[in-house]
Amino acid sequence: MSDLAFGIDIGGSGIKGAPVDLAAGEYADKRTRIPTPQPSTPQAVADVLAKLVDIYQLPDDVPIGVAFPAPMQHGVVRFMANLDQSWTGVDLPALVHRATGRSVIAVNDADAAGVGEVRYGAARDADGVVLVATLGTGIGSALVVDGVLVPNTELGHLEIDGHDAESRAADSAREREDLSWDEWAERLQRYFSVVEDLLSPDLIVVGGGVSKHHEKYLPSLHLRAPIVPAKLRNAAGIVGAAALAAGR
Repeated sequence: MSDLAFGIDIGGSGIKGAPVDLAAGEYADKRTRIPTPQPSTPQAVADVLAKLVDIYQLPDDVPIGVAFPAPMQHGVVRFMANLDQSWTGVDLPALVHRATGRSVIAVNDADAAGVGEVRYGAARDADGVVLVATLGTGIGSALVVDGVLVPNTELGHLEIDGHDAESRAADSAREREDLSWDEWAERLQRYFSVVEDLLSPDLIVVGGGVSKHHEKYLPSLHLRAPIVPAKLRNAAGIVGAAALAAGR
């Protein structure tokens, strides 16, 4: 296993990447962001990824891990929400390998962030079942059991009280409805209570940009499992994807 891998996080507005020191679980060099091409077709994005990797002049054997905003089944995009619809059915690792000549793995972006938190962040050294939830425009989820990722859980789309869960409990719902922190915490309590009854996690980690305000809502939640803020924040996806690429 290498001590260096390259992590990429693809989003609707920007593509971010950095080499990752896998011993430390942190960037080995400054992160670079390139705007997502419009239209964001597979080949246009692959061309950007090749440029991004070339910036760093890495050894040829450094693998690439890609965090992608869609469910991935064995590297194939199942359906697409945030990028061009032509992504559906694309074998992402094969596409990026053709563009870069490197070994490539690709996973859902929430799964990559979850792996980052489990291996280097708030859930490091945690045993058993770890749930990592990212609260933002939607609710992303990653489930890791004894260090092994269970991919594509999509727990933000559970139906709770007749609603798609993220339509009520995501951070975007808090902003859209101008909810107080206490009002939003009541919705999070309902959401995480249902998830806890389904999965009985040993630890819950909350990420996403709003995790920097965790003291305003996490203390209001009362669950059986400990619930803690993420540590890696925006670096989690890049670091987690890189770790998976290196076989860690």
